[in-house]
Amino acid sequence: MRLNAIEILTVDMPASLAFYRLLGLDIPAEMDAEGHVECDFGAFKLMWDTVESVRSFLPGVQVVPGGRMSLAFQCDTAEEVDAAYERVTAAGAKCHLEPFDAVWGQRYAAVSDPDGNGVDFYARLS
Repeated sequence: MRLNAIEILTVDMPASLAFYRLLGLDIPAEMDAEGHVECDFGAFKLMWDTVESVRSFLPGVQVVPGGRMSLAFQCDTAEEVDAAYERVTAAGAKCHLEPFDAVWGQRYAAVSDPDGNGVDFYARLS
């Protein structure tokens, strides 16, 4: 498993992307209308998702004042997603989303770390 993405949950995609453009990120203006945006840095990605897009698969997601970020761990296989989920929930991690085969072609699961930060596991489905 390897950490490869940081996700920013945003209520205003254009405003969020404009801010990061000010910091030098090359994000095309047409991405402002998207529900999901990625900026690839080679070793990792910075991603944005609108609250609406996340609620399409995690209806109970709440907007926390001050923002919310999730760490995303890419796994090599769907079985590794399941094993990681089982390992951390058995140790007491709070489950947000049990592993499932997502319509976008990934095995996906979401939990919270001890501080309440989101941690996602995913693997491409073959």
